[in-house]
Amino acid sequence: MEPTIGAGVTVLDYAVIGAFFALMVGIGVYFGRKTKSMAQYFGGGKQIPWWLSGASFYMLSFSAMAFVMHSELAYKYGIVSFVLSWMAVPAAVLSGVLFARRWRRVANTSPLEYIEERYGTGMRQGLMWLGLPTRLLDNAIRLFAIGTVVSMGLGFSFHQTVIVCTIIILTYSCMGGLLVSIVGDFTQLILLLISVLPLPFLALKRAGGVGPALQAIPADFWSWTRPGTDYICVYFICYFGVLFLNYSTNWALAQRYYSTKDDKGAIKIGLLVAALYLLGTPLFYTPGLVAHSFLPGLENTKEVYPLLCRTLLPAGMLGMLVAALFAATMSTLAGEYNAMSAVVTNDFYKRFIRKGASEKHLLFVGRLGAVAAGLIILGLTLGMRAVLQGPDLFNSMATVFTIFLPPVAIPMLLGMLTPRVSAFGGKLALSLGIILGVTTFIVGIYHPELKLHKLWVLMPLTCGSTLLAITLGSLAIPDRGERRAHVLRFFEKADGNT
Repeated sequence: MEPTIGAGVTVLDYAVIGAFFALMVGIGVYFGRKTKSMAQYFGGGKQIPWWLSGASFYMLSFSAMAFVMHSELAYKYGIVSFVLSWMAVPAAVLSGVLFARRWRRVANTSPLEYIEERYGTGMRQGLMWLGLPTRLLDNAIRLFAIGTVVSMGLGFSFHQTVIVCTIIILTYSCMGGLLVSIVGDFTQLILLLISVLPLPFLALKRAGGVGPALQAIPADFWSWTRPGTDYICVYFICYFGVLFLNYSTNWALAQRYYSTKDDKGAIKIGLLVAALYLLGTPLFYTPGLVAHSFLPGLENTKEVYPLLCRTLLPAGMLGMLVAALFAATMSTLAGEYNAMSAVVTNDFYKRFIRKGASEKHLLFVGRLGAVAAGLIILGLTLGMRAVLQGPDLFNSMATVFTIFLPPVAIPMLLGMLTPRVSAFGGKLALSLGIILGVTTFIVGIYHPELKLHKLWVLMPLTCGSTLLAITLGSLAIPDRGERRAHVLRFFEKADGNT
């Protein structure tokens, strides 16, 4: 008989969660008083230690969604979940080595501010308006995941949970901007590690010990691919590409690169994130792998992680773990709200609505922008609940990224690496890549036999078309005259020659 969702929650659990919320708000109030300028609110003044930014990067790169998704995969397919998580190790290293220094050199208050110098005003605005839907939908899925965990674990309704979560995150994140988010992320990482550490040992104990637990795992669970499912070799390659592009261009993650004190520190961020993923993966997802022996035959596999927590953890620890999972999502969403507000405030409002606005006014607008992002994400989350009841969450998330990420990310990254990419090539790649990606996805929905909506079809198609368009466009219409001079001055700064 399955445990009842929400049963066994004690007053102590609620007290622990309440204390966590109070701590986060206290951090927001304390550091919010120190934030006086746009550079501090959106960029940390480039004075944040690398280890603090690295911990924040790690917390931003996943959320409660990761625990829900990967535990579901581990329960259904075994170490496929581990391998997918470990894809983050080379992705983080490669992103840090190739782009961390360049981000720190070319950005100050917005991850898109360098685009105008590199490609022109039109490209900057295009990336902003095309990038926003992806970020909003991505974070709506994250809020969906924390709503699922908290509502299942504590017995609240899903709608109540996501509304309360949104209010708390907005209260915390709007106070002090990037510095508050990063300090809070580090605090939440410590809480997460303390809370999650006992769970794999409790799961192994409940399964009868290490030997019996390993023997109870089906033989095919030890295969890193699963023929007959989406998780085949080409899927892992494509997913690595998604992670690399996301780590290198995600607005909130890029903020962590350019908020550090020096170039070496920026590179260390990627290395620290890789180490945390290497060690954290077995710690976080082993319980889902061994859960078959004491939670057999679950029909709704999305409930695996909440059920594990409620089944294994003693009074107080359940509250701490729920708070820790909420912390992971809180870190992600708070950082994303700040990044989206930075883009809208700096790249649109300051340039087109009120060019001579004071720092105080822009700070006010920045906070309003974060609130607006949070409310839009809340609306999307409430609207998408029925949509995400079918396929596993992991595939839903990966597909969202695959449609928009390559056309947005490739021009951004190549624009930092080589002056041979022209403004026309970048705009052509952005336009054609997204048009082809959306069209292919829609056709795939109406003709599922073609499998065009699969990650391992969409990713090569969108990447290939974007690369082809940027190459042909740059060869056909290269930068000349004043535009070429702007590009060369940009690369002097990006290469550290100024």
